[in-house]
Amino acid sequence: METAVNIAYACNIFENGMDGLFFVEGTDVETIQQELRSAIDKMKPQPLLESDPMNNYFTTKPTMPFRIPEEVPNGNYGLIINGYSLAYALEGKLELELLRTACMCKGVICCRMTPLQKAQVVELVKKYKKAVTLAIGDGANDVSMIKAAHIGVGISSQEGTQAMLNSDFSFSQFQYLERLLLVHGRWSYNRMCKFLSYFFYKNFAFTLVHFWYSFYNGFSAQTVYDTWFITFYNLVYTSLPILGLSLFDQDVNETWSLHFPELYEPGQHNLYFNKKEFVKCLVHGIYSSFVLFFVPMGTICNSVRSDGKEISDYQSFSMIVQISLLWVVTMQIALETTYWTVISHFFTWGSLGFYFFIVNFLYSDGLCLMFPNVFQFLGVARNTLSLPLLWLSVALSMVLCILPAVGYQFLKPLFCSLTVDKVIDRIRRMKHPLPPPSQTKLKQSSTPRSAYAFSHKQGFGSLITSGKFMRSKKRLLSFQK
Repeated sequence: METAVNIAYACNIFENGMDGLFFVEGTDVETIQQELRSAIDKMKPQPLLESDPMNNYFTTKPTMPFRIPEEVPNGNYGLIINGYSLAYALEGKLELELLRTACMCKGVICCRMTPLQKAQVVELVKKYKKAVTLAIGDGANDVSMIKAAHIGVGISSQEGTQAMLNSDFSFSQFQYLERLLLVHGRWSYNRMCKFLSYFFYKNFAFTLVHFWYSFYNGFSAQTVYDTWFITFYNLVYTSLPILGLSLFDQDVNETWSLHFPELYEPGQHNLYFNKKEFVKCLVHGIYSSFVLFFVPMGTICNSVRSDGKEISDYQSFSMIVQISLLWVVTMQIALETTYWTVISHFFTWGSLGFYFFIVNFLYSDGLCLMFPNVFQFLGVARNTLSLPLLWLSVALSMVLCILPAVGYQFLKPLFCSLTVDKVIDRIRRMKHPLPPPSQTKLKQSSTPRSAYAFSHKQGFGSLITSGKFMRSKKRLLSFQK
């Protein structure tokens, strides 16, 4: 255990000046339970009460899944437990006592563990904390732990490649974990949340138009859009813009991500996509579908061309709604994109051009004459695209749909700012850029720690680890004489 403590201090898991370290070395359930409860009593200002949910768990088994409450200790503490004691601590009801103690500590060290125990610790956290877990290892004895965690990371070492082959990510040095989490992990989370929000929004806006149309078609099976538009909407027209965002978008570059690790916190609390954000997408989609249906309806209703011909037909209305929808969802993803590249511009604006190319091809005279039952919109593209009312309807629909989104993005940092908003504002106010991130310097300990960890038998270990000879100069001088 002495080796584990020294490594913990070297890795900054434990820090100098901590309020205390708790060693769990019991050889039976009663002793281990007493050690854990003693640690909790010391970390909490008040002793455990009879109404404490953890005490109730030891008397009656709860019918619903139990969840460890969030508790704040009265200082910084560390917990060290060996594999022999851990075998008892992971059994039955004592596992909750162990997890509660561990969650109140700043750092926890489990040493001399078996591969099964490593996996059991991960499963314990997944079961009661409902947290996303990450396990990192470099040997075959870490494979079970890597597989048990949500995210497994393998390090290439002299012990073999078993850990790398069974992991989700692998690299050569442990220091790369910082970049994996704070840079690529955070970017990936932001992109995924934007992808989900945009995906739900564009499909709500696309689908709910039929709800408004049902009041005019007698609730029949008649669709607003052409069959080919329905086929290509998610497959071609709106797939490339979200692909570009999912691959290249960055709210903050890698340098700032490493300088401000607090940017990682929103992902831990799942702030960017949750039930609240889903409801926002639903409301936004309902509003957009309302605008996308009734603005074109009001624009072409009882309207005529310059030559006196009526244009309020089903096919013209369908195409106006199609074009308005594509412009609205494309502008929406353009607002969500914070990092533009050449590929992003090509995917976003090229998808609109690709739509007009496909429409002119599908609605051409040749295809409609050869396959009249398949391509029924004969000449609709040519006639509709030449109407000024079309572009008036598209512009009006786009303004009404995008204006609330622009206002929300403008007012949100003022009244409900997130961590990334504060960091971006701080970056804009800085006159000089920050230097490149440097590695954290380890603080030298003012209190000497013994390196006694070479034998399984303690022997004179209590004398060596006490540090009395190192702390007392007089005793040291008398010893030399």
